Amino acid sequence: MPDTWNSPDKFNREASQWDDNPRRSALALAVAQAIIASTRPTKTMRALEFGCGTGLVTLEIAPLVGSVSAIDTSREMLAVLQEKIRNSRLTNIETKCIDLLSPLQNAAKEESFDLIYSSMTLHHIADTAEFLNHLSNLLAPGGIIAIADLDKEDGLFHDDPLEKVHYGFDREELDALFHAAGLQAVTFETAYLFEKENRAGKKTAYPVFLVTAKKAKS
Repeated sequence: MPDTWNSPDKFNREASQWDDNPRRSALALAVAQAIIASTRPTKTMRALEFGCGTGLVTLEIAPLVGSVSAIDTSREMLAVLQEKIRNSRLTNIETKCIDLLSPLQNAAKEESFDLIYSSMTLHHIADTAEFLNHLSNLLAPGGIIAIADLDKEDGLFHDDPLEKVHYGFDREELDALFHAAGLQAVTFETAYLFEKENRAGKKTAYPVFLVTAKKAKS
C-alpha cells in the first residue's frame, strides 16, 4: 500500500467542491478569527500558511499583514486559491506548491516569517516533532506560530479508514513538542466545535484547538 501521508491526490480530487461544504467555511472563519485575536497581525508581518488549501483562512489574514506565502502540496487546491486572488483586490499573496519537509525544499535557501499559521493540516504530517522543529527554524526572532487542529479524537473523524492521519492531538503532549522545538509562551484555546456524522454514523462534536507560541527574540 502506498504511503498516503500528506498525499495531494485526495485534495486534488476534491478541490473544485471543497468550499461547497458549509461546515468547512464556518470552521475556517472561526479559526481565522481566533488567529487574528491571538496574534494581532500587522502590516509589518511576513506570514506563511502551510496547507493553505483553497485559501479560506489566508483570505481573512492577508488584508492584515504585509505579505503571505500560501503553500500547499495540492496544485488543484492552489488553482482554486489563485482564481480567488485574481477575483479579489489582494496583491500580497504568493502561492507555492511545495512540501516543506522535502529534501529539495530543505536544501534551498529558506525565508523567515513573522507569523506562521495553519488550520487542520498538522494531523496530515507524519512526524510532528520534526515538522515543528522545521517551522521553528522558519520563524524570525520574536515570530509567532498559530496552529488549529483536532483535539485527540475517537479515530472516526475522517471518512476514509485507510487515510494516514493522526487522530488529533493531546494538548499536553503537543505542548511538550512545541517547547522541544524551542518555542515558548505556548497557549491553547478551543476555537471551534466541528459537528459531523462520523464514520460510525454517530453525530459527534469534535473540538478544534488553536495553539499559539512564540520564538525568543534573541
